[in-house]
Amino acid sequence: MLDWDKLRIFHTAAESGSFTHAAEKLGMSQSAVSRQISALEDDLGLKLFIRHARGLVLTEVGEQLFRTAHRMHWELQQVETQMSESQDVPTGPLIVTTTVGIGSAWLSSRLEEFIKLYPLIQLEVRLNDAELDLAMREADVAIRLHRPNQSEMIQRKLFTVHNHFYASNSYIEEHGMPKSADDLDEHRIVSFGEPVPSYLGDINYLERVGRTESSPRRAVLKVNAIYGMLQACQAGIGIAMLPDYVTERQEDLIRVLPEIETPAYEAYFVYPPALKNSKRVGVFRDFLVAKAREWSF
Repeated sequence: MLDWDKLRIFHTAAESGSFTHAAEKLGMSQSAVSRQISALEDDLGLKLFIRHARGLVLTEVGEQLFRTAHRMHWELQQVETQMSESQDVPTGPLIVTTTVGIGSAWLSSRLEEFIKLYPLIQLEVRLNDAELDLAMREADVAIRLHRPNQSEMIQRKLFTVHNHFYASNSYIEEHGMPKSADDLDEHRIVSFGEPVPSYLGDINYLERVGRTESSPRRAVLKVNAIYGMLQACQAGIGIAMLPDYVTERQEDLIRVLPEIETPAYEAYFVYPPALKNSKRVGVFRDFLVAKAREWSF
């Protein structure tokens, strides 16, 4: 039977990418971590890491063991949290994942209040435009811009994301305000770079509004991140279609052609059935739902 203490050290080293960082997290010496990993490899008769000057790379067997150790680590955390949550006060770790755009704008601006309300919840936010797998315990809960693909996941609609056309004051001063969709042909536009994630829908609608599908406008700049599009727009590079979750506090932007109907999509709070009775998930869900109700345009 594998030694759990060695597995725990292996799991930390694999997550950290180096023995040095793993040693810092574990409060051990680097040599002690290295010895434990070597002992685990001897027990298995297999190499788990390829050692490079820049860090550690998991072998194929190491990847398989890491996935198993990660699930074990997560399940032990859940047991510890459930035991602590037998008290009335929600407590324990809560890993939240969402896109860089929503996380760095809409979510981050609201977390201070939640942290004050629930100081014993150890909140961690992982921003990633590539979706983390809740079923594989890469995070506990998620804010998604679409219904979850996995039917077993629990979902709660938060809000509708509306998109609008925006330009900076400096851009409008230099290039003027377009009066119609046809006028956009004479303006610079900023679009989302390929490939466009499916959850963003028709984010490049600005390229096609008022044009045929076969002759879209050429963007002067393409950026493969919503937040990058926002910054380009603020810098006066061109007109961009942006979701309201990144523009709600941007007073330096001007709405352009507000009469044009633009694409919209839904945002959902998502979590696995295993956490349906978790107090920390419940209070975070209820907090986000309340904030979503306050958020209107």
